[in-house]
Amino acid sequence: MGDLKVDDDAILKSFLAEVGEVERDNEVVRILSCFKLNPFEHLNLSFDSSTDDVKRQYRKISLMVHPDKCKHPQAQEAFGALAKAQQLLLNDQERDYILTQVHAAKQELKMKRKKQLKKDTASKIKSLVDEGKHEQLYEQSEEFQKELKLKVREILTDQEWRRRKMAMRISEEEGRLKKDEEEQKEIRKKKREHEEQWEGTRENRVSSWRDFMKAGKKAKKGETRPPKLKTEDPNKSYVQRPVKKG
Repeated sequence: MGDLKVDDDAILKSFLAEVGEVERDNEVVRILSCFKLNPFEHLNLSFDSSTDDVKRQYRKISLMVHPDKCKHPQAQEAFGALAKAQQLLLNDQERDYILTQVHAAKQELKMKRKKQLKKDTASKIKSLVDEGKHEQLYEQSEEFQKELKLKVREILTDQEWRRRKMAMRISEEEGRLKKDEEEQKEIRKKKREHEEQWEGTRENRVSSWRDFMKAGKKAKKGETRPPKLKTEDPNKSYVQRPVKKG
């Protein structure tokens, strides 16, 4: 295994020595023109590639576009895109998500193929005679791979749009909850300030009430009280002076 690794390194160094500046620049342009949501495109790999394929391909292409080796002004950006692509494909959860979308794309294309075969009797007969081999060859064809690539782009774009809309809704809901919480805090703050202010004026209110009660029980010095009402008729409110008898 050690000898094999040395041979691989020697082959890679020989390959890189033959790669000219034009090829490096072209690879930078290719990477940056890839569909951003499909890491398989960045590494120029098929959807059935293994994790070992991912590591080997990343090592090969990253050395081509490494900013220390490539003079293209966007080499750093391309190098970063490659690193992100490898990271996604080596992450089991991210890889499974992408492959799930690939499977969905294949199913859609197969359904489309079946509808076409219903109209094309000759193709249908050939498919039955070959016992499925005709369909396997078709799925391996360049035409199918191009259709699959475009369909995967379509599905990944739709899923990303759904994800972003959901994220926006979650963000809006979090913002609303935060606003409600801030409003409740402000209400509690004002209530607390009012209670503190009310408690702070308690002594003044008690003193005022005591003074009022004293004034009601005892007239102030020098103050003349009004005459009392005296009448036998409860409906009359005039003052009736006492009448002397005899």
